[in-house]
Amino acid sequence: MTGPPLVSCRDAGRTYGRGPTAVVAVHGTNCQVQAYDRIAVMGPSGSGKSTLLHLMAGLEQPTSGEVVWSWGADAAGPGAGARARAERIGVVFQSPSLIGTLDVAENTGLPLVLSGESAERAHARALAALERVGIADLAAKLPDDISGGQAQRVAAARVLAARPRLVLADEPTGRLDRTTGRRVMDVLLAAVDEIGAALVVATHDPAVGERLRTRWTMRDGRLLLRPDGATP
Repeated sequence: MTGPPLVSCRDAGRTYGRGPTAVVAVHGTNCQVQAYDRIAVMGPSGSGKSTLLHLMAGLEQPTSGEVVWSWGADAAGPGAGARARAERIGVVFQSPSLIGTLDVAENTGLPLVLSGESAERAHARALAALERVGIADLAAKLPDDISGGQAQRVAAARVLAARPRLVLADEPTGRLDRTTGRRVMDVLLAAVDEIGAALVVATHDPAVGERLRTRWTMRDGRLLLRPDGATP
């Protein structure tokens, strides 16, 4: 039996600026993500894919409509709603954004420590996540000592260590060559399968889109869906 959607966009839009210089990044959008979904949001750069994922993650607030999460987190402000989202949603960005002075294990466990986990528990969970994405042997290395593909695996492990219910990946292979990008997608798909999370990937790469069961298309800030949820 299908439960309530993990996240629903209800005529949610995002506009930057006001007046004649305003830019509509996402027009009023209606969509939802269910548990265990595997969704690719396809479209060229500038089509609104990243903004849509940011709305789903609660990183940006809609300027029209609303975004609703199944656990009832409020979209406004940095309070309990924001903490609930952080515990249930993981975001993998195009750039790994690792801290150069921390080793791989410390980078992986840092969000857990910041959320109140003990250093020992965070380290154990970080090592387990690194094992999950196949790079436990890099735990003691610094970011400058690993490759771009390995750094993106660390970024994925950092998210997966928290065992979120929803993983949002924004162009996770965008800065990688095709072979490395395929390996990163291999470990990301295997990891979300293992933890039972839904996955939404924003990508312009058809090879990435073909690996996900459902494909949405964004064009000029508009999400193109048929009534059954498929793209036209």
